Formats: sequence, structure tokens, C-alpha cells
Amino acid sequence: MNAPATTDLPVVVIGAGPIGLAAAAHLVERGIEPLVLEAGPIAGTAVREWSHVRLFSTWGEVVDPAAEKLLAPTGWVEPDPATYPSGGDWAERYLEPLAEVLGRRVRYDATVTGVSRTGRDRIADADRDAQPFVIHYTAADGSEARVFARAVIDASGTWSTPGPAGASGLTALGEKSAADRVTYRVPDLKDPAVRARYAGKRTAVIGSGASAFTALAHLADLAKDEQGTHAAWILRRGISGSTFGGGEADQLPARGALGLAAKAAVDGGYADAVTGFRTEAVERDTDGRLVLVSEDGRRLDPVDEAIVLTGFRPDLTFLDELRLGLDERLQAPTDLAPLIDPNQHSCGTVYPHGANELSHPEKDVYLVGMKSYGRAPTFLAMTGYEQVRSIAAHLAGDQEAAERVELTLPETGVCGGAGLFDQPEAAEEAGGGCCAAPAGLTIGGC
Repeated sequence: MNAPATTDLPVVVIGAGPIGLAAAAHLVERGIEPLVLEAGPIAGTAVREWSHVRLFSTWGEVVDPAAEKLLAPTGWVEPDPATYPSGGDWAERYLEPLAEVLGRRVRYDATVTGVSRTGRDRIADADRDAQPFVIHYTAADGSEARVFARAVIDASGTWSTPGPAGASGLTALGEKSAADRVTYRVPDLKDPAVRARYAGKRTAVIGSGASAFTALAHLADLAKDEQGTHAAWILRRGISGSTFGGGEADQLPARGALGLAAKAAVDGGYADAVTGFRTEAVERDTDGRLVLVSEDGRRLDPVDEAIVLTGFRPDLTFLDELRLGLDERLQAPTDLAPLIDPNQHSCGTVYPHGANELSHPEKDVYLVGMKSYGRAPTFLAMTGYEQVRSIAAHLAGDQEAAERVELTLPETGVCGGAGLFDQPEAAEEAGGGCCAAPAGLTIGGC
């Protein structure tokens, strides 16, 4: 079968999460037909897997303007914009209704397995940009299918590819065989079965971001009710003024509160911070408990469980036939990478960006949302909404709107990079004096 003319084809959006559905809404607003391919059986499948976690952005910050316009005629009422949804709230009260409005433009149980130019592998130059894209996917029953597209927006996220415990970026020796005692998600301690897994146990929490803060705070609450519950917080670097985030200086108050809750867990004795520990191996003791071993040979006391929250990374395997321009370290688009590099990024803000910064050598392919950040942390939904607004404008030929900045991001209140320092004194030096240490985050005794 020959591919139809490119101008008659839809824009394929990969993923029916918050950014993918927003992309579809902006395309519809621009008179461009989208086709959303979602691997799961329902909109927001990945979001629903952390339905128990509360966002640190308010409803007013996680509803896309174009999506709201699509929803308005249905009688949909936006939740109080000043309140904070959980992941479950976000999926059920916003993403699901939005997918229903989009109707047959969203195709479920469609796992994308490959994207290429029709009749052109990544080597072939001849007439390349004139060829439509071909997208292969598998259905729930294992059958294979393909669709053609004029452009591709990959909003598949990074949820399915969490980082390992190993500090080298590889799984630690023994990590895979310890899978029965390791999770890569924030556990739902309101679930009785999950609660029983951690109650009265010693748990290692590996990671230093918002997810780790959340896990520490939840375990501290559990420890208040269940004697013997304790956490060992494993940090690859030392403790500095920015370890617990921006606190009261964070312009997203709930994000700052997460860090304060984690600090309270440490100060209250519910968690011990183990600093400068780079996990090299996970071993078992005679009781089957886990012993973490660092690259310098240190061995920690055994733990019953490990929660590994070391970030995520993009799955680029199904894009292998496309010519992507990605930063060699972050795996983010080349022009975006300097704006989000956690080794250098200062004061927590990212310059709003769109189609120009997200473009690749392969014309009309875009990685958006969490996936656009590659391995960089601290992505905000509003950043993704601005990305897809700009891309939809560009695809519609409105370059002025594509290049217009329509977003101001809130600062984190943290100086220096995102915490890739080994020693606290190095972190202080890297801060450059751009702002003072967050109020209330002095670490006693350290």
C-alpha cells in the first residue's frame, strides 16, 4: 500500500498523558488533525500508577488552556485552581474527560515499536523530508499495524525507564536479583498490603529529588504509628544548604514543603542521612535482607527494603531510524540541553522554549514533556504545555506565535546545579552567591 500525500495525514502524538493530550488539543485548535497512540488502556495510564502522590503544582498550573477550551462546551468545571490534585485526581477529573472529548483521535492499547520515514531508513538522503512518517505499533492482542503521519510528537514520557541504584548509571551488582525487595516508585502507604511491607522495617531510600522527599515524609508518618519503622536516606553527595530544596524560598510552596518534610524526617530521627555513598553492589545477608555496598567499600547495615528514586531516562529505541540531535550527556535536544543541564543550571529556572529549541535534524519530529528533558530532573507540566503550544503553531505555519514566549516559570529558590556535587563545600562554591541559603534549612550537627 502506498502512503497517502503528506498534507492529508494527521500529526501522530505518542502518549495520552498530560502533555500528549495537550498537544492534541493545541493541534485541534489550529485546525490540524491529531492521532494519539497510547500504549495503555486508558488516558493517563502512567499518571494513574502514582495516583496516591499529590502534585506540588496547583490545578491552575496543570490544566492546559487549549484543553480547557475543548472541555468547556461539555459542561466540564475546572476544580478549584488554588488546590493541589493527586495523580489520581489529575487523571480522573481532567485527563479522562479530555480524552473523551478527543474521541476517536485517541487510540488505546497501541504500543509504538518504531518510527521512520516511509521508504527511507536513517541512512537514505534522497527526498527524505518529502516522505511521510510511518509509525509501527502493536495492539493488546499482539497484532501489528502502522499509520502514516505528517509530523510526530513524542510525548511518551520516561515513566517506564527509571534510573537504577548503581551510581555508575548501570544497575548495581545484585540489584536485579534483589528485585523482590526493591521498588522504583514512591510506595502507596495507604494501601494495607503496601503498608505492611514497610511497617516496622528498615528501608533504604536512594535519591535526592522530590520523589525521595515524598518517600521519606511518608515513611516518617508511618514510623509515628508503627514502631521499628526507620529509613536510611542514601545520598551520592554531601549535605548542603540546597539538599532539601528551596523551602520557603521556592515559588511553588508545595514543592518547597516537600523538602521541609524530608528535613523534618531526618531531624526527627525517623531517617538517617548517609552521605557520599555511591552504590556499587546489593548483597544479601543470611536472613535475605539487603546490604548496600559503595564503590569505596563501605557496607551499610542491612535493610528490609530499598526504594530507588534516582530519576528517569528516555526510551529512544523505537526512534532509532530517525535522525535525532541529542546532547551526548542529557539525551535531550541539543539546543535545549544547555538550558536544563543540572551540572550548571542556576536558581532553578528554565527559559521557556518551543519548536526552535526542540527541533532535530529530522524535520517535524519533536520530543516533548518529560522525554524532552532526557535525564535532567525538575520538569513542570506548564513547561510541556508551552512546548506543544509552540509546536502546534509552527506546524500551522504561524512562526510568530511559535517563537513568542507565553510562560514564566517559578523559581525553586535553590542556587547552583541540581545537586550533582559530592561535597557540601563544592555545592556552596558553585552557588555563585546568586541567592542565600533557604530559610529554615540549616542542618544541625552537620
